[in-house]
Amino acid sequence: MAKLVLRFNGDVIKEYEIDKEVISIGRKPDNDIHIDNLAVSGKHAKILTILNDSFIEDLDSTNGTFVNDNKINKHALKNGECITVGEHELTYINDEAEDADDSFENTMVIRTGVTRDKEETGPDNSQATAKLQLVSGANAGKELELTKIITTLGKPDVQVAAITRRPAGYFLIVVDAGKENRMPLVNDAEIDKQQQLNDNDVIEVAGTKMRFNLL
Repeated sequence: MAKLVLRFNGDVIKEYEIDKEVISIGRKPDNDIHIDNLAVSGKHAKILTILNDSFIEDLDSTNGTFVNDNKINKHALKNGECITVGEHELTYINDEAEDADDSFENTMVIRTGVTRDKEETGPDNSQATAKLQLVSGANAGKELELTKIITTLGKPDVQVAAITRRPAGYFLIVVDAGKENRMPLVNDAEIDKQQQLNDNDVIEVAGTKMRFNLL
């Protein structure tokens, strides 16, 4: 299980397991990670986790949130990265997370594990496989087979979505609508929080168009 190691002046204060979808960080006592320091805002930041992969988001804090000394709004975390909140540091430890696949036209593809989600309706397509094919940009035609239960796509601070395979089929779900609060597109129409995908659908995430095909 992934965890966060909290340090102050280099000394380890506490370790926190990432055991739920959203973990809050801040000065107020009701935060999951409570940091009692005036440099930390009451509700400073939060970490969103989808299975094995985590994203950190600054919550308009006064002094900002930094990852590896770079100020961020939203950021996809990698194993070993250092988050700075006020005068404290949180090290993200997750040996199971993979790095982004920059070869897929800089569209983020993150490894995830097995999901327990189930749809109550629709045919059992849980064994069906699928692929994405880029239809825009310099790498148009490049393909990615969807071999994992969840594949996360997009760019931090712009737009992030995930394709999840469930017993009823494949679904596109919204992870982060970005600074402009714009939803991903399927066949040129904005989706709601999630939408089931059909063969030959064209998905657009963070400005990149991809064709979804069942195999």
